[in-house]
Amino acid sequence: MERMLVNGVWQLKFDMMQAAALGAAMYYFGTWLRSKIPLLVKYSIPAPAIGGLVVAVTAAVLQSRGIVSFAFDGTLQSVFMICFFCSVGMNASYKLVLKGGLIVVAFWVVSTLVSVLQNAVGIPIAQGFGLHPLMGIIGGSVPMIGGLGTAGAFGALFEDDYAISGALSAAIACATFGMVAGSVCGGPVGEWIIKSRKLATPKGIGKDPFTPLNDDAMREEIGELAQEGANQEKQEEEEHKVSGPHLMKNLSWILVATGLGSAVSYYLKKAGITLPPYLGAMMIAIVIRNLGDTTEWFAVDSKCIGMIGDIALGLYITMAINALQLWQLVNLALPLMVMMAAQIVLIILLAYFAVFMTFGKNYDATVMAAGLIGFGLGATPNALVCMQALTNKYGPSEKAFFVVPIVGAFLVDISNATIIALMSSFFR
Repeated sequence: MERMLVNGVWQLKFDMMQAAALGAAMYYFGTWLRSKIPLLVKYSIPAPAIGGLVVAVTAAVLQSRGIVSFAFDGTLQSVFMICFFCSVGMNASYKLVLKGGLIVVAFWVVSTLVSVLQNAVGIPIAQGFGLHPLMGIIGGSVPMIGGLGTAGAFGALFEDDYAISGALSAAIACATFGMVAGSVCGGPVGEWIIKSRKLATPKGIGKDPFTPLNDDAMREEIGELAQEGANQEKQEEEEHKVSGPHLMKNLSWILVATGLGSAVSYYLKKAGITLPPYLGAMMIAIVIRNLGDTTEWFAVDSKCIGMIGDIALGLYITMAINALQLWQLVNLALPLMVMMAAQIVLIILLAYFAVFMTFGKNYDATVMAAGLIGFGLGATPNALVCMQALTNKYGPSEKAFFVVPIVGAFLVDISNATIIALMSSFFR
């Protein structure tokens, strides 16, 4: 670890291996904190955000007092980021989209509209506060429908290539806020729709949400939650049975996509098209996956690819948050708060009018609307939390649990990245 004096303050510089090691350590520290603080689980705050913020806040306090500052080599962080987005592209199977039919395509279109409108709301707010218009996109679809992964990628791009000071810290802060807001808002909005519209549900007409459960109902709910936990444990055990050769085969596809994608990104940049470094790799990954599906020359295991993507995302996000310069947010606090309030109002209106009102005005449409709020402000896990809050009480919605994860897990990431790149090109 290198130490040097910078502006009168000692700076500790972590090289790429040390930065990765700290990222792994803080990921598991965040996992431990989640196990001890139930609210973190309830609001789907991921372990990387928890562990990373511990380092970021500590660094900000130490630097503000002139004690010591930190610098992190981001080489491996970039590698993990590209691997994660490769996994997103590698799971973008056209067969899965076709299996869902028109409803998947329609929900994807609505989600893409959300991306456009989130930026359309954020940009004028940023301009109203005298900020660069791109800061409105940083408070728009980058962290909202994009989540922590997209926030880290585009935040770094806007800060490094477009010289938008504080873009990365602002994007991560908004994404973390969105995780909480997405989990908090989805369920209550779904409850309100069911009650106000007196919708028929698998368990009958919606009951008063404020009516206390009797002993039998409470025991039944506890039993359902216990069964759900047992099922999840069984699923995790099955995932752990992936063999080394099988894991290596699927990792190789990601590495091939990463290598070819870097060439695509290089030539795009040479042609004057500046995009996040992961987009080229993600496009190649989509081609590889669908070539395999079409020709059947080879097969890509979605579950295995998802596991690799989860590992890469966990390390990437933890390392990105470790390196945040939180003091840059002091002057951005009020504009970001206004943007976040506007985004919550926008997503609730869209969930009601663009999803519930247009997808059947029924129970399935309500659960899908709650899911849109979840990943429209946070990420797919938030959407699942919101939908489970409703289905645990009112009964299953197979349609919603098929459509929402497909769109939220990879389709919307593809369209959102395109929307961000196009809209940001007008305000560089």
